[in-house]
Amino acid sequence: MGVLNITPDSFSDGGQYFDTDKAIESAKRMISQGADIIDVGGESTRPGAQSVSIVDEIRRVIPVIEALQYSTDTPISIDTSKPEVMKLAVEAGANMINDVCALSADGALETAAMLSVDVCLMHMQGSPRTMQKNPTYNDVVDDIKDFFSQRIEACIEAGIAKDKIILDPGFGFGKTLDHNLEILKRFNEFKSFGLPLLAGLSRKSMIGTLLDDRNVDGRVVGSVTGAIIAVQNGADIVRVHDVLETKDALTILGGVS
Repeated sequence: MGVLNITPDSFSDGGQYFDTDKAIESAKRMISQGADIIDVGGESTRPGAQSVSIVDEIRRVIPVIEALQYSTDTPISIDTSKPEVMKLAVEAGANMINDVCALSADGALETAAMLSVDVCLMHMQGSPRTMQKNPTYNDVVDDIKDFFSQRIEACIEAGIAKDKIILDPGFGFGKTLDHNLEILKRFNEFKSFGLPLLAGLSRKSMIGTLLDDRNVDGRVVGSVTGAIIAVQNGADIVRVHDVLETKDALTILGGVS
């Protein structure tokens, strides 16, 4: 899954693809490099990020999704928590909803059920503005599994088929470095749900911290290594900024697995 942030303030590539034409060009480049899904987002969810209005988010993402729908067969994911954006994005051509709030916003469950597309439920403790203020868990993996159980049940009750659900434990979303490493080490425990798993740790602060506070641009090798470990531990989808490098690494991994 290639990341396409159409935002001025995302932690890794904020502002780079804020222009619609540049965003489309970037998506096509990632597809040529081997991306199987393009994840389009119009609101930053980095720690401390401010919310974006529904109107602004729609203005950012819909033209890009429409253009990609006409120019490529590659599936498109909409990275949003807003039901209004979900609906318009799917109508424009998105095939999947990727929600960091796990469809917890008012009307999100009902909207996703109506749209009948795949949904990715991510775990986050708190909100983007507060999530890194002393996150605590009894056992981070067990607590996330409890959360997933509750959200899966809510989805099914709302009319979302279980086989349309994907799970993402949410690296960096309300977790310390130790929490993130524990999740990565025990990632295969989430396989108990029998659902596809997504891992998104590309360029995140956990990578930078392990590399002695390396800046975002210097986290490519660390991010690719994290993606390899995630796949070895059960991830079915890896959400990445560096598509070519990750695809090459996973191709080699596949050759010897």
